[in-house]
Order: sequence, then C-alpha cells, then structure tokens
Amino acid sequence: MLTIDDLPDDDLLAIFDFYVLRYQYLVFLLNDFGKKRKIESWQSLVHVSRRWRCLVFGSPRRLNLQLYCTTRTLARKSLHVWPALPLLLKGEFYESSVEVDNVIAGLEHSNRIRQIDLDCFDSSITSRIKKLWTAMQVPFPELARLYLSFGHLVYGPPWPVLPDSFLGGSAPRLRFLYLEGILFPGLPKLLLSATHLVNLYLHNIPHSGYISPEAMATSLSASTSLETLELEFESPQSYPDLKTGRPFPPTRSVLPTLTNIWFKGTNEYLEEFVARIDAPRLYRLETTFFNDIDFNTPELSRFISRTPTLGGYDEAHIIFGNGGALVRLCPSHPEPSDHRIKILCKVPDRQLSILAKICTSLRLLLTMENLYINRYLDSPPIWVVWEHENTEWLELLLPFTAVKNLYLSKLLSPRIARALQELTGARTTEVLPALQNVFLEEFEPSEPVHEGIAQFITARQLTDHPVSIICLA
Repeated sequence: MLTIDDLPDDDLLAIFDFYVLRYQYLVFLLNDFGKKRKIESWQSLVHVSRRWRCLVFGSPRRLNLQLYCTTRTLARKSLHVWPALPLLLKGEFYESSVEVDNVIAGLEHSNRIRQIDLDCFDSSITSRIKKLWTAMQVPFPELARLYLSFGHLVYGPPWPVLPDSFLGGSAPRLRFLYLEGILFPGLPKLLLSATHLVNLYLHNIPHSGYISPEAMATSLSASTSLETLELEFESPQSYPDLKTGRPFPPTRSVLPTLTNIWFKGTNEYLEEFVARIDAPRLYRLETTFFNDIDFNTPELSRFISRTPTLGGYDEAHIIFGNGGALVRLCPSHPEPSDHRIKILCKVPDRQLSILAKICTSLRLLLTMENLYINRYLDSPPIWVVWEHENTEWLELLLPFTAVKNLYLSKLLSPRIARALQELTGARTTEVLPALQNVFLEEFEPSEPVHEGIAQFITARQLTDHPVSIICLA
C-alpha cells in the first residue's frame, strides 16, 4: 500500500501547486484577514514534515510564495521567521500611529516588496503619513503594483505631496499605478522609467497638482505596454489658461497597446492631450466634462478619425439624467468600440444647451444613421419649459444629417415634438433630412401621437422625404 510519503517530489509539488494557487485566486473577494490567510496558505504545508518544508521553500516561484503584511502585522518581529520571500503590503489608516509604524517596518524591506496598497481614511493623521513618504524615497526594484488613495482629502487642502525622490525616482517593474487625491510633481519622471506599466489611474488630481498635457503625453511615450489610462481632475481649476492657437509638435507619442481611456476634466486639457498621442488599438474612450465649458473639439474629432478601432460609428445615444447628460457613440454591429462624452450638470435646460454644442462640434455625427434620445431610467431629469427650448432641441438635432431612424422615449418625445412642429414649409427638411422612421418608445399603437410629431409627419409627406411613425410598447 502506497502513502503520500511514497509520492515522488514532482507529484507532491503538483498537489501543492493546486492547493496554493486555487486559494490565491480568491483574494480579491476577501477582507484583509481572509487575504492574508489565503495568500499565506502555503505556510500550513511547511509544518507537515521536513521533506515538505524543503520542497516548498525549494520552489518559491512555482508556488508563488509571498508574505502579506497589514497594519496589524508586527513586521520587525515576524518577517525574520521566514526566508526573504516577496512581500505584499496593505495599509488602511484611521487614527492610530501604530498602524503607520507597522507599515513603515514593512517598507524597510524595499528590495522584496511587490505590491503596496495604502488607504487613508482620516485627515487627522496626514502629518504622520509624511513618515511613509520618507520611508518610500528608496528604490523598490521588485514593485509591480502601487495603490495610494487619499480620496477623503480631495475637498480641500492640505493634500499629501509625494517628493520627487519617491521610489528613488524609478519604477522599472511597475505594472499597476493608482494615485488618488495626491500631489506628485515628479510623476512624469517616474512614468518615463515605468516602461512595463499596464494600468495607470490618476483620480481626483488636485488643481495644485496640475501636470500639463504636453508633459503627460511625453511621459507616457515610454509606456509601450499601457492598456488602461484614467485621468480624473478634481475641479475645472486643474487646467490653467494656455495660449490659444499655438502649433502642436509634428510627431506624436504612440501608445501601441492602449485600449481604454477614461478622462474627467476640461475640454481644453483633453484637446491638448489627444493632439499629442496616437492609440491605434483604442476601442473605448469615455470623457466627462465640467459644465462650465466653451465646448470645441477639433482635436478630439481628429484623434478619433485617425484611430481605426474607433471608426464605423452609426448609432448615437443622447441620454439625460439628474446628475448629468451624455452622448454615446457606438456601432450597431457587435464590435467592442465605444465613445462617450458626459457633462456634469444637474440643470436639464443647461444640459440641453451644452449637448447642442457638443453635437455641433463632433463631425462624427455626420455619419450616424440611428439616433436614440432618452433618459436614465433611475434618475429622470426634472424639466421645465423655457423660452428658447425649441431652438436648443433643433440645434441638437441639426448635425444628424444622415439619421434614418429616430428613437424617442415617452418622457422626452412631447418636448421634441414641440420643436419639430416649428419646421414648416422650406424648413421641413432643414433638420434630419434623411429621416425615414420615428420610433416612439413605450407607446401603445392605440395611444394618440403627439400633435407636434403628427404635424411634422404631415409636412414631410409633402416633400420627397416622407417619414413613418412606429410605436414601440
């Protein structure tokens, strides 16, 4: 009869490999205690026998042996018990200075640290956080993931400031970088060294932490593995005035693997940034603008036009809600490309005015064949009738010269009907000249059609461009 001790080393390692990795895949679903227990599950193996201990420690890469330190880990007392294995460091700071001291003890092993995740939830310990920056002014040659979040501080100063010597000014193995509510003037220099960066998230950038679009584009030129880029500024003040009309450089930074861009800030910043980059594999572009903008996007239109994966749009969605409104462009066929422009504005009339400017500036809308106008189901806007509303609706529809199918939600169709009612005589085909069908969503065939739409349909029957009405229950 064979026992487990009779198994050869390779078979035992295969069993260990399954046991350890099976649990490590679950760490993102667990709390800190659960993560530590699962990541360090290999420790139960080394206590079985001397042979198992030798096998485990003899295969650290295959078994992905790591140590997980938290704010409760007494690093100076516990780490010396184990071999010099890679470290994962997690810190959540509230009020206790002991939490900071425990993390600093872990940072003393900078040559072994692969991951650092730090969250600050109490601004009262900001002064003690400076100790962390002092401890992190040395090189971290193995660091692959860095997450620093001080989101609670984005509503006012003082914001944490990372020194230029942060991480020794270099991060050669960094693949994931997340900074929230932090000032880091030396970021462009660090990014130039992070040639293996895959994911970059810069959230709630304080206005005093402004990094020019030119510096941002230049610093990303070395990130030939970058796939996701998120830039989110805290307020419109994050973009100082620049001289208009200045020429852009003849060459652009090429980001060959970039597939996703999320941007929140001012229209001017995005214009400057996309004029300086090329992203041939980009398939999702989401932009959110503050509502006090003079919207003009020639560079954004050029950027999309020279990005092959963003082409082929024939479907536009205009969506209104309480917190903002957006224009979403996508192909009607199942392709993974998507482009969204959102504005942060709670006033529906203001939303309409800004969206009209957005649609006028986007030359891509000239090819749209399907147009949907609706609202967020969970937050319908509170509309009021105002003097110039009909004009704004017509200005919104004016760029859609190729639209054949117009889909209107039940809430918004009466307002659009009043605007279309003004199109009489020679103006009948001034808006939506290629229109063939109007789909009234959430309408029963027995319901009366809005008088304004009925008059518009009747007027179009007298032209060479008749329109049909289709009710969708």
